[in-house]
Amino acid sequence: MNQPRKTAVAVRHVAFEDLGLLAPVLERNGWSIAYRDAALDDLTGPEMESADLLVVLGGPIGVYEADKYPFLAAEIALLERRLTAGKPTLGICLGCQLMARALGARVFAGGHKEIGWGRVSLTPEGAASALTPLGAGDAAVLHWHGDTFDLPLGAVRLAFNENYPNQAFAFGPRALALQFHVEADPKRLESWYVGHACELATVGVSIPELRAQTAQAAAAAEHRAREIFERWLGQLAA
Repeated sequence: MNQPRKTAVAVRHVAFEDLGLLAPVLERNGWSIAYRDAALDDLTGPEMESADLLVVLGGPIGVYEADKYPFLAAEIALLERRLTAGKPTLGICLGCQLMARALGARVFAGGHKEIGWGRVSLTPEGAASALTPLGAGDAAVLHWHGDTFDLPLGAVRLAFNENYPNQAFAFGPRALALQFHVEADPKRLESWYVGHACELATVGVSIPELRAQTAQAAAAAEHRAREIFERWLGQLAA
């Protein structure tokens, strides 16, 4: 008898910041995928609570802007319930920050925008986690954020760099938060350059230079993303 497919629900804030490279890994491992748009869809339904995996994706707003974007409160409440219950949860960029806030930590504007391909360093716990591939000497990830957060009480720091001390953390064995974008598909970043055009212009990031960096990093980044997500899904299954 065929086993029922596990369900992954991804909360999306802008259409082009989707599951990216994570989607084919999930599908290959027998997961079904559904999207919910944070600004439009009901985040309080039973499918959000019962999903085998919740992924909260990135977006160009701040956790502290719930007065402008009331749906953020629903996301934080949902994450708080799932994290308290120990349900599998992955947060990326804004999703990472929302997880930190759901765990009671402060989220705030950082000293400067961090946009482009760069390194992170792993803590000993990070080196022993699914993020092991990022310990390679040439490993680069896509940074695209201006906010940061304090490490939540009870969380384990997994990664950092010279710009921000908290780049990734785990909360228990089934929750992972990534400030950077492992999931971003280099082949589809043209949509990001358009969607974030105002931000890139404001901070003076050259799109041709970023495009060239992406072309150089693409093959290795895709391989590392697959390895990281396969490792993490394997840990969830275990």
